[in-house]
Amino acid sequence: MPVRFTNRHLLLVVALTLCGGIVRFATLDVQSYWLDETVTVEVVRGSLGHVLDRVVDSESSPHLYYILAWAWGHTFGFGEVGLRSLSALIGTATIPVIYVAGARLVDSSSGVVAAAVFAVNPLTIYYSQEARAYGLLILASAVTFVGFAILYTESGPPRRAPLALWAVSCCVALASHYFAIFLIVAEAATLLWLRPRVRRGLILAVVPIGLTGLLLLPLALEQRSHGYADWISEESLPSRCVQVVKQFLVGLDGPAEKATTTLAALLVLIGLWHLFRKGERRRKEGATAALIVGTLAVLSPLLISIVGTDYFNGRNVIAALVPSCVVVGACWASPPRLALLLLAAYAVLSIAIVGVFETDVRYQRDDWRDAARDLGEPGGARAIVVEPDVGRIPLRFYLPSARDLPRGGIRTREVVYVGMGEKPPGKAATAPEPSTLKPPAPGFRLVEQRRAKTYTILRFRSARPLTILPEIAAAKRFSTVSADQAVLVEPAD
Repeated sequence: MPVRFTNRHLLLVVALTLCGGIVRFATLDVQSYWLDETVTVEVVRGSLGHVLDRVVDSESSPHLYYILAWAWGHTFGFGEVGLRSLSALIGTATIPVIYVAGARLVDSSSGVVAAAVFAVNPLTIYYSQEARAYGLLILASAVTFVGFAILYTESGPPRRAPLALWAVSCCVALASHYFAIFLIVAEAATLLWLRPRVRRGLILAVVPIGLTGLLLLPLALEQRSHGYADWISEESLPSRCVQVVKQFLVGLDGPAEKATTTLAALLVLIGLWHLFRKGERRRKEGATAALIVGTLAVLSPLLISIVGTDYFNGRNVIAALVPSCVVVGACWASPPRLALLLLAAYAVLSIAIVGVFETDVRYQRDDWRDAARDLGEPGGARAIVVEPDVGRIPLRFYLPSARDLPRGGIRTREVVYVGMGEKPPGKAATAPEPSTLKPPAPGFRLVEQRRAKTYTILRFRSARPLTILPEIAAAKRFSTVSADQAVLVEPAD
């Protein structure tokens, strides 16, 4: 059934896209780059050959996003606004695609509501303001779902155009992130199960997708050997399951997460109850198809994590957010008064969460930018000890002259310790308390102890230059930071 684009719905989608774009672009420079974003910068600000090599060594996803970011960064710059604006543009462009998917699978009103949910959802806004590949994955996944919706709703044998749309967009999604495969398999399985008439055409469409997967397999195996995802299993699987639900509803970090998650879940449950009790048949059928796809896209990596390799977390199932928005759109689309009430309540809740996230540094990405600023200009050569050790990467971005401490140490009059607070799930970050104020070596004395909201700086100076060796500098200072230290040096001007 073709989508009926009424003037009213088109105007609403245009308005939602504009508002969603404003929300995404307006605060791109509010937060510091965090670790993963500075890794992106290191990958893309060299030559194109450098990008192709570094993705293999330092990333856990294919090249597509990084090639786009390379071209974008060399055009608009590698600062927070310059590089993140690519993700903001991608996130904004996804809003009308979500509308088309919902309109085609369910109806136009459901598509508008689905687009509105996506536009204000805190998680989609987060990934629209991050210099990483996840925004591109969501956009490509949304296009695959448009292809799925067309194939699902058409009567008769599938036409070549929607099959080609689905196949090409699936290849692009795989080239954005390997875990698009779970949504692709879920869409294919649902079509084969509920729409057997598409079987022959779907098998042909799967061929280029399979070839794309085979071409990406050597890269995926090489990246897997680096162990970049080993940290995922440090948190229990049940806890990560709860986190996925929470993140889909109210985003990554924010205040009163139990209360906000419960309220958002209640709004969705009310919509589901009303839809399957009193909703129209077509709306029920479309919502059921989207619900099946979304559920399969989450359950398949969960089952793999239980019996085999554990990669299950919110980021790696983010593609399932697309059918989830369509389900909610169908649930909240009628009757008009209830739909408006549920959508308005969720919009207010989401905007409040995003507002806190953008204004309270304790819920934001690690604030390495302000930590670098508070270090001040070096009066000569100095050693900087960073806790946790991964902080050396973002700190080097904000301190371009900083380098790793050489084996032979450094002669300096200043040693500075920077401890970045950790953010437990569902809680705000706090600046770490120093476990000791003992000088790093005889002749040094504490001249400054600065405690910001999320980081702590300890500054030691001596009257004359002394040699600081790696083992002397790297004495742990913050017992509440559960990682090793890295030592950087800034040379004298």
